[in-house]
Amino acid sequence: MAELKYLSGFGNECASEDPRCPGSLPEGQNNPQVCPYNLYAEQLSGSAFTCPRSTNKRSWLYRILPSVSHKPFEAIDQGHVTHNWDEIAPDPNQLRWKPFEIPKASQKQVDFVKGLHTLCGAGDIRSNNGLAIHIFLCNTSMENKCIYNSDGDFLIVPQKGKLLIYTEFGKMLVKPNEICVIQRGMRFSIDVFEETRGYILEVYGVHFELPDLGPIGANGLANPRDFLIPVAWYEDRQVPGGYTVINKYQGKLFAARQYFSPFNVVAWHGNYTPYKYNLENFMVINSVAFDHADPSIFTVLTAKSVRPGVAIADFVIFPPRWGVTEKTFRPPYYHRNCMSEFMGLIKGHYEAKQGGFLPGGGSLHGAMTPHGPDADCFERASKAKLAPERIADGTMAFMFESSLSLVVTEWGLKISSCLDGNYYKCWEPLKSHFTPNSKNPTGPN
Repeated sequence: MAELKYLSGFGNECASEDPRCPGSLPEGQNNPQVCPYNLYAEQLSGSAFTCPRSTNKRSWLYRILPSVSHKPFEAIDQGHVTHNWDEIAPDPNQLRWKPFEIPKASQKQVDFVKGLHTLCGAGDIRSNNGLAIHIFLCNTSMENKCIYNSDGDFLIVPQKGKLLIYTEFGKMLVKPNEICVIQRGMRFSIDVFEETRGYILEVYGVHFELPDLGPIGANGLANPRDFLIPVAWYEDRQVPGGYTVINKYQGKLFAARQYFSPFNVVAWHGNYTPYKYNLENFMVINSVAFDHADPSIFTVLTAKSVRPGVAIADFVIFPPRWGVTEKTFRPPYYHRNCMSEFMGLIKGHYEAKQGGFLPGGGSLHGAMTPHGPDADCFERASKAKLAPERIADGTMAFMFESSLSLVVTEWGLKISSCLDGNYYKCWEPLKSHFTPNSKNPTGPN
């Protein structure tokens, strides 16, 4: 496969046309009476028309046939996709999952859509407020099939296997340690090359943004120029046997048939696009004297709520970095949080839990549920000589953090059979080190 090309810049106003049709973008207007090459003009709106300019999102697509050309949608099997947060009783315990099992291609072919499994979520799709966390487990490409999400944005985190993603805006290749965002309403199809696994954060009614930097200043964390946008690419392909368009609408799946490829956009312009990002490009900010800065310094993308400083969801990573703090317990501290924290592991070994928390698995600590390093980690870090050290080399853990109280689905708690019933035992060996007769015990610091 030839190397794909991209435009760069987060939220930029971009324009692209397939080089096979030079001049396919209309000049001076969006909707001419007759478009170049006799294309159809179609606007895709990601925000209300009347949003302030800073938050107004839309793109114009110039396509061979408009997306309205399809047979009626009909309900299809939901599989394990759900938005029913009342199907099973809530569980306040610390939860951890072993790596989610990928079906073997030799036994059953499962594409991206069939491999979607809702793990947890909260909120209400119809009022455009909330989120869901899904796991995708697949082993075959989507053939003459695409999907679009009427409910929200998909932030996709591949953990095993690369994804070749066809979109109406062009193609993206997304590998483990990269992420991509397919925004609400955008049609896409995914090719895979092996048994493939990953995580999805879906947010309703809002879009992901770069976090405000405040005192950090103008630069740092995820830099806008490192976000990549596909360039226009089209296929003028008829599908006599029918092409299936799947729509996730109000939490349910529907399918319609049409007889041509939906990836027939010859040119486009606008600021509402899919995009991808390589996590290796994250510019890490960290404490260089003592104590911890809050983990919010590791935020890549945020989906804001109406309350200032409170997110519907944050996407946070814990990348390789230097630890140099003095007189400080360096791993994550014990913590109870008003936010919900789902963690996943792309590769390596997470610093606070060397065993049990594995790539392709996950953990969930609900609102105000206590959590922190396991007993072994605490003992090692309490006695360690505090020299400068590399942390998390070869590792990439991440967190989906939310102000909403997340509910785990029946698939997550029971059907997946991946829930680790022994998770709580990692804290059982913790013992008291209380020294009532010595206020200042000696240590290695």
